[in-house]
Order: sequence, then C-alpha cells, then structure tokens
Amino acid sequence: MKKFVCCCAALASFSIYANESSETDLAVGMAVDQQLSVVIEFNDQYRAIIGNEGAAFDYIFANGSFDDSNNPLTWYVGAGAWGEWDHDFGMRVPLGLNVDLSKGWDLYGQIHPELNLYKGPELQIGAALGIKYSF
Repeated sequence: MKKFVCCCAALASFSIYANESSETDLAVGMAVDQQLSVVIEFNDQYRAIIGNEGAAFDYIFANGSFDDSNNPLTWYVGAGAWGEWDHDFGMRVPLGLNVDLSKGWDLYGQIHPELNLYKGPELQIGAALGIKYSF
C-alpha cells in the first residue's frame, strides 16, 4: 500500500512540474470518497484523495459544460486508481458533476465504476461527494 501512495504522490508532483510555463491551479478540500478524505486537485485535471479507508488518484481527461453559459453545473470524466488500507486495490472511472457555489468554492459529486484487482477481477461501484476551495 505504501508503494501505491508513493506512486500517486510522485505522479502528481511530476505532472505539476512537467509544464512549468503554465500557472498551477491548486484546490484543496474534504470529501466522502475513501471514507472521510482530504482532496488535493491540480490544474482541474489531477485529483489526489487520502482518507480513513485508503487513497485514490484520478486523472480528469474530459470536462465540459451544458448548453447554458450561465449554468454553474459542469461535468467531467476521468480514469484513476485506488487502494484501501486493508489490501484491496484497483482502477476506477470517475463520472461526475461540479457545481460552482461561489468564487473559489466548488461542490462535486461522482460515481465511479471500479475494478477490484485484489483477489481477481471484481466489478464494483463507488461514489464520492466533496467540496473544494481553489487558490
């Protein structure tokens, strides 16, 4: 499990510094994902979650808004990995919605189909609800 957390941290830090010419957009918050969790998000694309039950890392590869430009609701799709402190681990596909609450504050909710790989492939479904503040 330590290897999984170290790999997630290394991947997140590498991706931040890979393109130094762009300004880094940082958001931090709390979520119910791996039970009660801390969320750190970089550039609206890389999300690291560390919680009471485990850790996860998601790469958001597609996002968009709905037809109305005044609508505070946006959507996203990603790919990620997760691991629990009791040895379960696997991959997941976050499918979510963001709501802009006020300047800097976002609320998000997602479902994520999961593939548990610990004792052979097993399909599962998970969900998360969180709030973030962007700096």
